[in-house]
Amino acid sequence: MQTSIPNWLMQRAFLTPERIAVYDGQGKKTFMELHESVMKRARQLANTGVRKGDIVAVFMKNSVAMIECIHALHYIGAIVLLQNTRLTSHELAWQLKDSGAVYVIADDELADRIEGNIRVITMSELSALPEENVEFQQYYHFDDIATIMYTSGTTGKPKGVLQTYENHWWSAIGSALNLGLNENDCWLAAVPFFHISGLSIMMRSVIYGMSMYVMRAFDAKKANELIIGGKVTIMSVVSAMLQKMIADLGERRYPETFRCMLLGGGPAPKPLLEVCKAKEIPVYQTYGMTETASQIATLAPEYSLTKLGSAGKPLFPAQLRIEKDGQVARPYEPGEIVVKGPNVTKGYLHRPDATAKAIRGGWFYTGDIGYIDEDGFLYVLDRRSDLIISGGENVYPAEIEEVLLSHEAVEEAGVIGIDDETWGQVPCAFVKRKRGYSVTVEQLKQFCQAHLAKYKIPKQIYFVDELPRNASQKLLRHQLKQLIPNNENGAL
Repeated sequence: MQTSIPNWLMQRAFLTPERIAVYDGQGKKTFMELHESVMKRARQLANTGVRKGDIVAVFMKNSVAMIECIHALHYIGAIVLLQNTRLTSHELAWQLKDSGAVYVIADDELADRIEGNIRVITMSELSALPEENVEFQQYYHFDDIATIMYTSGTTGKPKGVLQTYENHWWSAIGSALNLGLNENDCWLAAVPFFHISGLSIMMRSVIYGMSMYVMRAFDAKKANELIIGGKVTIMSVVSAMLQKMIADLGERRYPETFRCMLLGGGPAPKPLLEVCKAKEIPVYQTYGMTETASQIATLAPEYSLTKLGSAGKPLFPAQLRIEKDGQVARPYEPGEIVVKGPNVTKGYLHRPDATAKAIRGGWFYTGDIGYIDEDGFLYVLDRRSDLIISGGENVYPAEIEEVLLSHEAVEEAGVIGIDDETWGQVPCAFVKRKRGYSVTVEQLKQFCQAHLAKYKIPKQIYFVDELPRNASQKLLRHQLKQLIPNNENGAL
């Protein structure tokens, strides 16, 4: 017998109808008002021909309207395909074809980016449609696919990750068991809903009965105003976002009402964590991915200082281990991070081979490198695809980036491996200098010498105006090579 649970938003509107569900710059809606808006939107979607079981793409920026569309599709029983708004028309067309999506719901200003033989429904068009009666899903079956997100595809074509209602439910429960819940909580959603970090906030909101504040696009100044004004108590960020907020914050401090800065998106540079520690900002480093429906390990609050730099232990429903050469690794021995739990994907859309390779014996092989200390705390070293092997030595770009970022003149840093006749690969760094600061390549190399083994010191350092990042501000290391000047005389 299939496990099922009442429709989340419907149940929430019944339980706490007057509680505020969502704020944005224009206003707010209670859970009952949100439910009523969603029912109307679902009936309008039914008028366009959307039916239960359809894969429907959502190509929108963060907004209350986007939240309504996602819930409305679930009310009908459709599967929501979240599309990154930074994709090119070519990338979009490929994902839409690969997924078998039958419709795309798009913001008006984004609609012209969609090419190919697929029905595009703009928000203006949808809002003007009459309503058609449709049977709402009163219950969600745990095993049913709720959402699909394509991984970034740093190697080969991206894969569609299948996320079930069970995945989202247990992700929310695991987070609550770790971070706790407060009746005054309001989660600031400044990361995009088309990424799992953003979508999971939306899911938690209705499961917990928690308010969220929706930011259309990340704005460090506005985020700080909301926190200092006591409007939000929790925020999800990646390192680049947090660095901008710290720069804008200056000498100011966050109030005690702000209880959690959930930091994900890869290993965090220690200098950033140390600045936050000095400013008493409650940063909880976390580790997760699209395939685990957001975080699967998070540092519990009481260890935020004693285990600085750790991503913590697995959330309550999950398990985690490190494997090396098919064996469970010893404490401090780096290897592949392997995870298990009800929040882990059942596989990849139309990719049985990739699914079988990634999920073995109920365990998901992440492809990421890390180690566990003697107390069971996870330390993430790097994404396996970014690992540099130089003269037989494993070099982790994140470690070099951390050292570069600790230099007073460096605002951003990215490191990759480049081919070398002698060593196979050597590190190559790309640095954005802070405004008003100057530093030379030689000075940075000397700085690295004091902190890194010789084989880890970048052979080349290039100064750049910007580093490539995706919509959630994660560094795109695989694009850094394109910044190397063609004549190879660009290393200043």
